[in-house]
Amino acid sequence: MSEHETSSETLGEPTRRDFLYLATGMAGVVGAGAVAWPFIDQMRPDASTLALASIEVDVSSLQPGMSLTAKWRGKPVFIRNRTDKEVEEAKAVALADLKDPVARNANLPADAAATDLDRSAGKDKENWIVMIGSCTHLGCVPLGQAGDFGGWFCPCHGSHYDTAGRIRKGPAPENLAVPTFAFTSDTVIKIG
Repeated sequence: MSEHETSSETLGEPTRRDFLYLATGMAGVVGAGAVAWPFIDQMRPDASTLALASIEVDVSSLQPGMSLTAKWRGKPVFIRNRTDKEVEEAKAVALADLKDPVARNANLPADAAATDLDRSAGKDKENWIVMIGSCTHLGCVPLGQAGDFGGWFCPCHGSHYDTAGRIRKGPAPENLAVPTFAFTSDTVIKIG
């Protein structure tokens, strides 16, 4: 044992220096956590966003052929009460004629076909269609009851959707998305 070594250093026991290193390291970890916490905390959704996780829309005033646009999670949602003629025209379209053969309906399995029924509110309410009103090309908001197929038309880049919200012509790669929704009564739709 040299004259500067203590018996605890030679035996491998902790020294005061070891304690200071450990305490300094722990203070650094706590300090880094205190600095990082505001950045992590600001990523949580605020109360207004959580409140919009689902909305209810009264559709009692929508007669066949009428539409409305609601706002859900910062996006427009198109709700349309289609006429019998619009439903029949959409049913008559062959799946082979569709650019996107997938329904894109959050209420159905991911591989559901883009039939008119699978794009609508279901068998008893096939006249109703609910879709996120954001063009699948670059996110523009299409115009309703417009375009070559009488559904929606995105004037920004020329995408044409039919009355079931299926892409038929233009650069958009997918059908308009159908969010999770359900009728809570004959006149109220809950989205989300």
